[in-house]
Amino acid sequence: MSIEQKRRALITGASSGIGKATALAFAKAGIDVALVSRSLDKLEAVATAAKQTGVEAKAYALDLANLSQVEAKIQAIAQDFGNIDILVNNAGIGYTGTISETSLEDWQKVINLNLTSVFACIKGILPGMRDRSTGTIINVASIAAKQAFAGWGAYCVSKTGLLALSQTLAQEERPHGIRVSAICPGSVNTEIWDSETVNADFDRSKMLTPEIVAQSILHTALLPPQAVIDELILMPNAGTF
Repeated sequence: MSIEQKRRALITGASSGIGKATALAFAKAGIDVALVSRSLDKLEAVATAAKQTGVEAKAYALDLANLSQVEAKIQAIAQDFGNIDILVNNAGIGYTGTISETSLEDWQKVINLNLTSVFACIKGILPGMRDRSTGTIINVASIAAKQAFAGWGAYCVSKTGLLALSQTLAQEERPHGIRVSAICPGSVNTEIWDSETVNADFDRSKMLTPEIVAQSILHTALLPPQAVIDELILMPNAGTF
């Protein structure tokens, strides 16, 4: 790919954790990055760091929980930033609680952010990718998409749904030259473990780092167009789930 055909990526949840690490890894690889998250201040800091590699980086504050606005706002970001070649759907929340103690409100919050907002982001980017008959969509799922864990019901369901969304989309869009990948990492040492919706006590030193996951996302994005990683399960060698 020539310099003139510089690639552009849109990354959700880009202000911290896997999203931030992916933004910086992409920038180092020469990929322009549109950064999406709720926190503009944090995003601006990531954008500044990304720009130091010489790429274009822009921060866009957007709350993906406002589902009715997501598709149009993502479309507007793509129009402002330029054609998006790579979409990384990384935004999401962790949630612990047995099925019996999970409220309908909490259930819907997890499904909305971890699954339905991804659907809306895809809808915002897909028409442009179809017009150009090229594009890569990478959905960050979880090992929880492959294995159920007691006390993580809503989260497991949201990530299993995300895997099914990825697999269906891959079949539908392959004839249009669009690749779809699902990344399923085991536990990653991010701020998710400090969030108020997660109550878990694990040895975080044995977890994957955001940077390791980011390298796998970058590798997936940089494959030659005739190849695709349908699904990648990435686990810590220490055996932490």
